[in-house]
Amino acid sequence: MILLLGGASETKSVATALMEAGFETLVSMATDNELDIGEGPGVTRRTGRLSETGFIKLIEENGVAALVDAAHPFATAAHDTAKNAAKNAVIPYFRLERPGSKYDYDKIHYADDHEHAAQIAAGLGKAVLLTTGSRNLWPYVAAVQTSGTKLVARVLPHAESEDAVKKAGLADAKVIYARGPFTVEENLEVIREHGIGVIVTKDSGAAGGVPEKIESARAAGIDMVIVKRPELEAEAFSTVADLVAAVKETLMKARLDGR
Repeated sequence: MILLLGGASETKSVATALMEAGFETLVSMATDNELDIGEGPGVTRRTGRLSETGFIKLIEENGVAALVDAAHPFATAAHDTAKNAAKNAVIPYFRLERPGSKYDYDKIHYADDHEHAAQIAAGLGKAVLLTTGSRNLWPYVAAVQTSGTKLVARVLPHAESEDAVKKAGLADAKVIYARGPFTVEENLEVIREHGIGVIVTKDSGAAGGVPEKIESARAAGIDMVIVKRPELEAEAFSTVADLVAAVKETLMKARLDGR
């Protein structure tokens, strides 16, 4: 069995490819967000965040032969936990990293992390549309409180998001609960309705709707702040086909070696 750490848009394609390669796959997701993981024999799902110990227990109880990490590019804690669990459970670890993109727009400002992005966005003195999710709201809320600028956050319609919004102290009028992907026109509607002057996003590639956000910013003539990706320590695969081929080769070699 393969343990697939999912939650990103690539989850379905990875699970399907593993199934077609003949592997039973257990998809592990941190939350119960609606996400299509594919259907077919041998594809199952579990939800709930796991500690390293929890991962190891899951691996041992299910006879997991390899861990495939296809979680969101910015889920650094989850990546580290999964990698360490695989190491301690003595099974191979494979990481899928969705391709980034090069963006051609002269009003893009790059930030090293969320704190940096919050300072850049607030410092522009314009209304901010935050599209980085609900996990990192506080740096932006704190920055706009200091600068006096408006902040509108677009987050998933989920209980965790609602809880994070309340803890950050954002009023409902400044929150858009919606599930993407969003078109350029949908982004422009939000920009016009709220008088947005800067969009903040993570460099999550095409799957994260970044090209559409940039095109909407370009059309409106407004600024973009993009949080750069964390540096990767583990070797990562950029395509599902290469990842699955590596899984097959590694596990075949392990069988031949009698492990």
